[in-house]
Amino acid sequence: MMAEREKKEKQQQARRTAVAVRYDVEKDKAPLILASGRGAIADEILRVAEDNKIPLFENRDLANMLAKLEVDTEIPAQLYVLVAEVLFFVYKLDKMAEKREKLMKRAMEER
Repeated sequence: MMAEREKKEKQQQARRTAVAVRYDVEKDKAPLILASGRGAIADEILRVAEDNKIPLFENRDLANMLAKLEVDTEIPAQLYVLVAEVLFFVYKLDKMAEKREKLMKRAMEER
């Protein structure tokens, strides 16, 4: 029973997919694939993202589509709408972080 559970966990990890995307409005014509991997490589991509406080967005179907693309390539126009959802999510997180920073700064000044 324990071996079966471990086998399932290993299968899930092997299927885990992670893709790192960058989009710099001033530099890039389109979002760019920075890293892509499955299993242990996906785990490393996620670890680096978490260590660097890079927001994570979970969408298995999108990750699987993006993982088919080569690293250092632009995302094709057909996927712009889906990737825009991710970019909007990150934008909202950035705005919330800015607001939280301002509130923390104000609270520290009032002390």
